[in-house]
Amino acid sequence: MITNNIKPFQKITDHSVTKELFDLVHQPDIDLVITHPQPAIIDLPRYYDSPDYISHTDGKRSLFEKLYQIIKNIALQNKLKLANKYAIKGQVLDIGAGTGDFLVVLKNNGWNITGVEPNSKAKDIAILKGVNFASATEMLPNNSFDLITMWHVLEHVVDVEKQIVELKRLLKPNGTILVAVPNFNSFDANYYGGYWAAFDVPRHLWHFSKTAINALFKVQNFEVVKTVPMKFDSYYVSLLSEKYKTGKMNYFKAFLIGLKSNRYGNKHLEYSSHIYVIKNS
Repeated sequence: MITNNIKPFQKITDHSVTKELFDLVHQPDIDLVITHPQPAIIDLPRYYDSPDYISHTDGKRSLFEKLYQIIKNIALQNKLKLANKYAIKGQVLDIGAGTGDFLVVLKNNGWNITGVEPNSKAKDIAILKGVNFASATEMLPNNSFDLITMWHVLEHVVDVEKQIVELKRLLKPNGTILVAVPNFNSFDANYYGGYWAAFDVPRHLWHFSKTAINALFKVQNFEVVKTVPMKFDSYYVSLLSEKYKTGKMNYFKAFLIGLKSNRYGNKHLEYSSHIYVIKNS
């Protein structure tokens, strides 16, 4: 499915950590953009080594971080509603659990929780909240989860096709997957171009469209049954993009671009980020 039939897309700077320049290439048959060449696995951790990598902390140092935490709490409740609506309440695995907030919400709502998180600092914070972790998904038994979630994680995995095979192994026959990823076909992506924060190279190795998600999961007989917009993401991503482009957050400008992005999404069904509800079959 992922082939060498690729075309140059654009060059992107790692704005948040190293300032290195990376190439993006486009695979047109499934509308997938790839960071190419991808860093060696042994080199990837240094690109995450930053106090500003907010998903690995519960930071509230700045107005931006405080806003992020407020919006995160609203988003957690929306994610809980999706989980309860589309999955049988039982065993849940959150891959890339970060500081564990989503799993805590699920646990308080009657779910049996397991997390996987490679970042030790984030994992330590989650453990203090009562989150149970597996060392790796490979250690978990076949067909053991009613729900598997990956919140802005799939774009980080080294081998996305192998990851989808692993999801197939872990999920129960009637299980559900919730996957959230940025959308490079959104208005804010087109507006900010090389400064679009959700390209986030080289931490983001893959850059998905709706076509790509449907095609990649279909190989393992998964079906995307619902696509849900993440409307807060357009504002968050626009704030970071403004910082990368101008050196300042420009809250008002970012709000306007986020608003325009959601209006574009309402019309064209292309939002800054999407949650895909995927069923096993």
